[in-house]
This record gives sequence, structure tokens and C-alpha cells, in this order.
Amino acid sequence: MHSPIKEVNPQSESVEIVGWVHEIRDLGGLLFCLVRDRTGILQVTIPKKKVSPIVQEVMKGVTRESVVRIRGTVKAIEKAPGGRELIPDNVELLNSCETPLPLDVVEKVSADLDTRLDARFLDIRKPRVTSIFLIRSAMMDAVQVYLFSRGFIHCTTPKIVAAATEGGTELFPIAYFEKEAFLNQSPQLYKQMMMAAGMEKVFEIGPIFRAEEHNTTKHLNEATSIDVEVSFADHRDVMALLESLIVHVYGQIREQCSDQLAALNIEEFPIPRIPFPRIPYEEAIGIATAKTNEKISFGDDIGTTAEKAIGDEIGEHYFIVDWPTAIKPYYAMPYEDQPHLCRAFDLMHPRMELASGAQRVHQYALLVEQIRAKGLAPEGFEFYLNPFRYGMPPHAGWGLGAERLLMTMLGLNNIREAVLFPRDRHRLVP
Repeated sequence: MHSPIKEVNPQSESVEIVGWVHEIRDLGGLLFCLVRDRTGILQVTIPKKKVSPIVQEVMKGVTRESVVRIRGTVKAIEKAPGGRELIPDNVELLNSCETPLPLDVVEKVSADLDTRLDARFLDIRKPRVTSIFLIRSAMMDAVQVYLFSRGFIHCTTPKIVAAATEGGTELFPIAYFEKEAFLNQSPQLYKQMMMAAGMEKVFEIGPIFRAEEHNTTKHLNEATSIDVEVSFADHRDVMALLESLIVHVYGQIREQCSDQLAALNIEEFPIPRIPFPRIPYEEAIGIATAKTNEKISFGDDIGTTAEKAIGDEIGEHYFIVDWPTAIKPYYAMPYEDQPHLCRAFDLMHPRMELASGAQRVHQYALLVEQIRAKGLAPEGFEFYLNPFRYGMPPHAGWGLGAERLLMTMLGLNNIREAVLFPRDRHRLVP
């Protein structure tokens, strides 16, 4: 059985490694070959006069990014990557690689993001890019472990639906036999139905689809949402859950992914402090108006310029709370004494919005009233509304964008770097 390169050490009597040829340097009588797997890089040193003719013959067909299996002994050598080198007894070429490569995996020649995404399978071989997705995997594991440890039940909801989650036109229609259907914008309605089912605390990690015609560095048309819903809870309860989850994820990444953070040249990885500041919407638009000299009226949404101004002022994760009821979805609970405001919140990083949530309306009559107030027909939401007639508990929840969380944690320039195969307005392949 082969050993992960990271675990190979000079105390090993004999090892077998498999991986890709990262670089080859031929110095005449001495050949250096760097072999890479997802755990690291190992130098293979081949003195041509001291290895078997079979090894020499195999090495003639080895090009960069060819796949090899190598067996031999390991020696300590200070100048080699990781302070060790492998002297081969046997080299097997498992698959050769065509040349020239469409992308430089060693990154001596830089490539723009579109070129990288066109050859994504090669781009991900880069240790720096591999590190992003190893961290993403650890992030998702940390999220699930945290929620399971707090009694949450994992659920899976449909991605093909008959009705829009929040109304509007940002929908991908699909042909579904004789019916009209759409790709789901959010698991929101189904999470709430699980509250009526008595499941009390549920989460889902899955794709969401938004037909927004954006060409920005922070939008995707297919994204991964981390969604939570909790019965017998209000907006404050789930805000506390969300900020604690964020802190837990940061802590797990710092503890488990030091090698990957180093590969990304991230020297400091501070864990956010809690509680995050709670900034009322009215105060937030005041900050934005003062910083940008652009008038933002009560009831206006907070755009990118305003977000940046507020983020620069706050300088850390924060919540925007007490939003105008008119600009939040119909399921956001209004305050009883100030019905023009609702118990909704957005979790913000200084760079962008990460999550949105609210205490939900759980009373049938009020929910129907708010659906109508948004210009929607309650008849189109009958499957959703029905559970509210039969003992729906008070509940609250949120949806957190996985790619945005990863992007802001790692300081990535473009959200497309945080997803394996991004889908945006123009990209449908690979």
C-alpha cells in the first residue's frame, strides 16, 4: 500500500508513493523529480549510473503531470522539500501526460481565472488551489459536527419546486413533464414545514439557484447554502447560534488546516470575537449616508457601496437588525409594537453579506395577509400554508452562504475560486 507523501520520513526503510510529476530537472548524471499528491511534494533523486536500466527506460517517458508509482528508500537531505528525498528501486509510469499543458500547475506562468476554470481539473492540482478545497471540506465537516452536537437533525428538501420561495422573477424554469416547475431558490418553505412536523431543530446543506443577471466577484447562480430552522426560538436565539457556529468553524480551520493556510500564505487567522455587534438598519443606512454622501432613504435596500462603507466603519463581523418589514420576505415576523419593522437580520462580513435570517410568522392569518401584501397569491402557496393551520410552533432560522463564508475566511478575490465548477451568467461548462 502506498504512503501519503506527507507521512514519508527518513526513518522509513522502504516506501511506495503515487502521484503526479510536479517538476523534472535533468542535471546530466543526476535527475531530480518532484512528485506530488494531495498531501505534499517529495523529491525523488535518480543517480543515472546507480539505478537499474529499467528505471532509466521508464523515466524517458515521464513528462510533467504524468502519473507515477515509485518505490524506494528515503534519506534525510536538508535542501530537499520537507528535508527528505526518495532514492527509487522501481518506477512505474501509470499514465503519461500530453504536452504542452493547457495550464502551468507549477504556476511559473500565471493564468487568468477564466483560463483556470476552463481547465479546472488541472487548476485544482496546484497545491494552493487544493488547499482551498481541503479547507472547504474541513469547514463543511465543522458545520455538521457543530450542529449535530447541538441536537440538530439533518434533512434534505426538494430542489425542483412548483412555487417560488420568495416570489419575484429570479427563477430558473424547467420542463417537468406537463407541469411548470422551477429550481429552488431556498429550502425555506420546507424547513418551516419541518417545524410543523415536530422536528424542532433541522439543518440542510445543499444547492440553491438564483437567476440573477450578475457579473460580480461575489455572486453565483448556483451556490451552496447552509440552512437552519429552530422551533420555540426567536431571532435573537438563532443569531447567537449563527455567530457561535462561525467562531467554531474558524477555530477548527485554524486547528486542523495549518498546512493549507500556509500554502495560501495566510500567516494570521484570527478567530472572530463574539457577540458580533448588532446594528439597527436605520443606524446602518445612517453610517452609509455619512460615509458615501449618498442619501439612502428608509426602506431602501443596502447596496454594494453602502455595504462596503458600513463594513469599513465596523471592521468586523456584525449583524444588521430591525429591517423594514416592506423589504423583507413575507415570512419575516413584524414587531407587535412597531409593525413597520421586522425581526429579520443579515450577518455581514466587512466585505459582504454572509447570511440572512429572521423569526418567522407562525400565525396562519398573519402569514396570508403578508403574502397578499407582497402582491402574491396565497393560492399558489397552499402546500406551504396548510401546516400553519394545524399547530405551527414559533420558530426562527437562517441561511448562510458556504462560498461566501469560505471566500471571506481565506481572503479570496473571487467567489468562483471557492467552488469547484462555478455556475454564473456565462459559464455552464465544465
